[in-house]
Parts: sequence; structure tokens; C-alpha cells
Amino acid sequence: MSFWDGLWRGRAADFESGSAASNSIELTKRHPVVSLTKQGAATGNLRINLSWRMRTSDIGGHERESLLRHPFKLFKPDVVQAHTQSMVNVDLDLGCLYELTDGEKGVVQPLGGFFGALNAPPYVKLSGDDRFGSASGETIYVNLDHRESIKRLLVFVYIYDQTPAFDRTHAHVTLYPSNGPRVEISLDERAPQARSCAVVTIENIKGELIVRREVKFVYGFQAELDRLYGWGLQWGRGYKSKVGER
Repeated sequence: MSFWDGLWRGRAADFESGSAASNSIELTKRHPVVSLTKQGAATGNLRINLSWRMRTSDIGGHERESLLRHPFKLFKPDVVQAHTQSMVNVDLDLGCLYELTDGEKGVVQPLGGFFGALNAPPYVKLSGDDRFGSASGETIYVNLDHRESIKRLLVFVYIYDQTPAFDRTHAHVTLYPSNGPRVEISLDERAPQARSCAVVTIENIKGELIVRREVKFVYGFQAELDRLYGWGLQWGRGYKSKVGER
């Protein structure tokens, strides 16, 4: 085995068991699964956070290219714009399809005001709706003290205003267990026309909570994710309340 093979195997081990430097586990195509039970993190409230920012190539990218072709534009005054088109249209939402062991199924999401409940079924609650990509992002809480009542969860991200924009954002979903390292999933794959993304599943398999990276982009919305994962719900058109309303 060469030196490089040893180095690669050492890095791969960090992804499976958590990095001591960052106290995190990154789920990738190569290492897509982690057990919360084996990490000692299957109790308390699991916090699931979505955060995103614009890709730097979308901020000032056209201006830089224009200067290369027309250098004299450097001496012309800039036209001040409050927002670019890409900044205005991006509204990523975090949601969760749930299935309980008693057969109950449903969704927790901002669209339609389905915010869930933490201490009663479905034991999944959305804390709020961030429409501006702030540092705090959006957060879903899962009460793992009731893990025996949870069969499976599918955490997903979708674009509310129907403008495909996954290729214009750096989006991350991070799981923060009550104990042990956080689990990180990046949505950096280019999917220009996608409007939804199945990010991660959490399944109760014979009493063990298994987290699996999905990162499957689809062109439709929740109904298409439902069909892909076999939830069997009935979907209709939904709307959000205005900013500041509940």
C-alpha cells in the first residue's frame, strides 16, 4: 500500500467516525450513512438546520467579464442596484415527510403552515420560515425521546417561488444531535432546473436510528418526492402567509 493510499484511508475514516478537529461527520457519496445510535446521539432533540448563501459567481460575475472585454468601462460610474435578480428570487424552504410506527403520515413545512409539534405526534417541529438566507437559516427539531414512535423521516429542501436556483446557491443541511458530532450534508451539486431536493433520510431500523445521505434533485415539488419515496399522500396547491404572519 502506497503512502497516498494510507492518507486517503485515513481521511475516509474521519468521515465515518467524525473529525476530531471539527467535531463533525460529512456524509458524501462515498460514505453516505451514519448511525445516531452508535454515536450515542439517539436521544433528546435533534436539530436540523438549513442554511444557504449565493454563489460568488452570481454576484458581480457579469461585471467582471464585461470589464475584461471593455476595460474603459472601469472609468464609467456604476449603476447602483439594491438586489440582483438572483438574490431576490431565492427562497429555499426546509421540510420533512414523516411516517410514524402507527401508520400516521404527513409533512412538516412552511407551505400551508404545517409546523408540526415536538412533544406530541409527529414529534417533528419547524421553528420558522427564513425567506432571506440569513446565517441562522431554517430549523426543524425532532424529539428523539419518542424515537420508538418514528418509523422514517425524509428531510427535503424546495424552492417556494418556483424559480430554479439550486445552481446559484451554496446550501447546507446540518444535523445537530444532543450528543456527539454534527452531521453535515452539502447540496453543491449542479442541478439548474431542479425545484426540490431529497436531502437525508432518518430511519428506525430494528431500534437503530440510521441517517442516510440522499441528495436527489427532482424537477417537481413535494408530490414528486412523495412518489420517489413511496409516501402515498394526497397533495394540493399551498401558499405561505405574508412575512410576519402566522
